[in-house]
Amino acid sequence: MAQFGELLHSQFLWYALAAGLLVALVSGPLGCFAVWRRMAYFGDTLAHSALLGVTLGFVLQVMPTLAVGATCCVLALLLVYLQRHQKLAVDTLLGILSHSMLALGIVTVSLFKIKVDLLSLLLGDLLAVSGRDLVLMLAAAALIAALLYFLWEKLLSFTLHEELAAVEGVPVEKIRLALMLMLALLIAIAMKVVGVLLITALLIIPAAAARKFSNTPERMAGLASAIGCAAVVLGLLASILWDTPAGPSIVLAAGMIFLGCQFRKA
Repeated sequence: MAQFGELLHSQFLWYALAAGLLVALVSGPLGCFAVWRRMAYFGDTLAHSALLGVTLGFVLQVMPTLAVGATCCVLALLLVYLQRHQKLAVDTLLGILSHSMLALGIVTVSLFKIKVDLLSLLLGDLLAVSGRDLVLMLAAAALIAALLYFLWEKLLSFTLHEELAAVEGVPVEKIRLALMLMLALLIAIAMKVVGVLLITALLIIPAAAARKFSNTPERMAGLASAIGCAAVVLGLLASILWDTPAGPSIVLAAGMIFLGCQFRKA
């Protein structure tokens, strides 16, 4: 207990908690759109490009979070372009880009002889979040939150029925691009929290758990954020008490909350 009390006064713990809560708050609404539009595979595709982003960050001597964010945004733009000009199904395009980006990242690491902690990249390194990381996460989360606030109605119309939204004057292509770029930013900041392998889980699980108890999109988004925050707190607590990896512990907590929701009546 004495050791736990000392940890509560540690700056790195509060940085980790703040970072996790920031990601959970914005991943709730975005996760809802990912569930509604069945975009889980899109999240995986962007996440797999993170290794390439980290490598480029080392080569260009910029912060990995910025490099990953830029790489994810470029990939999102590429996806929009390919969807317009290729006749392949979306899941086929995502499969091609997902594995190509992962392979390119691994080859680039090898070519430049960069020493990367693959375990922390794959599973997250929440307890290593610095003050500078937190500032970048706060800026990205604020931008995502602002875009969600101003584009909410258009995003809902686009999600419910693209053709009808276009007829009503909603700029469908711009809204699709905005949603993809928001997901790209989220993945860039979430990489530090839960890692490349588990980003999509943190995006999807809270939204899926909230769906059963929601009768409006706004309620589902709010509940998803709340469930994500609860998972962060519980997962971080488990990580401290039992010395388990923080990222997987958070996702496991979210999974347990989801299972618990299935046994309760809405």
